[in-house]
Amino acid sequence: MSSPSHSPVVNHLGRDVTGKIPDASRVPGMIELNERDGAIWSLAKGYLRTRDNDAHSLYAYSIAQALLSQIPEADENIVLPAILLHDTGWSTVDERLALEAIAPGADDSLHHLVIQHEKEGARIAREILEQVGVPEEDIVQIVDIIDGHDTRLVTINTNDALVKDSDKVWRVTPHGRRVVMDWFGIDAQQSLRLCAYRAYNELFTDQAKAMSRVLVTTACMDFSDEIANTYTREDVA
Repeated sequence: MSSPSHSPVVNHLGRDVTGKIPDASRVPGMIELNERDGAIWSLAKGYLRTRDNDAHSLYAYSIAQALLSQIPEADENIVLPAILLHDTGWSTVDERLALEAIAPGADDSLHHLVIQHEKEGARIAREILEQVGVPEEDIVQIVDIIDGHDTRLVTINTNDALVKDSDKVWRVTPHGRRVVMDWFGIDAQQSLRLCAYRAYNELFTDQAKAMSRVLVTTACMDFSDEIANTYTREDVA
């Protein structure tokens, strides 16, 4: 999948306004990986190359950062490493079988593969966290969250809820919907419906539900006749 564009196609204003752009430190919601998380990512990314799990994990990290700003009782030292590492275990599962295991109407006989990715992800996470020098008490909590992040239907604590919700809200981001569309060969509107249903109904926090609802409702406009007409109209002089 191609990376997002970072350059304009045209400047309709016709003059430079870059001197008026506020510094990132003044803008709420601007994030980047800190030194610890950057070190974790450098070791984790090799395990995340299958099925866009690398980009998925980074986008889920950004969602986790947003949720942390709204749920201060959660611990970023647990949540952020856990979300970067939660899907490393898929590297131990055949990619085709992994898709079969998570597809709509998946065969129950493949459920063990979902469990495998959790167990192996917990093992890989511990190895990486120890190498980075994360305290043992934090490692225990992070590994416990990863081991069961998909199959456990209840939450251990607030940190676990944030990891689960960040993982699920990703589904209704533009990136998540594009990835799922290609996973299953469905069109964009079908992908939105599938992702929206799976995201909202499996969320634990009100903050994640609100975030998901905003992403879904704005995405719905992509399929409206009104939006379609804005791209086909002929401007009249």
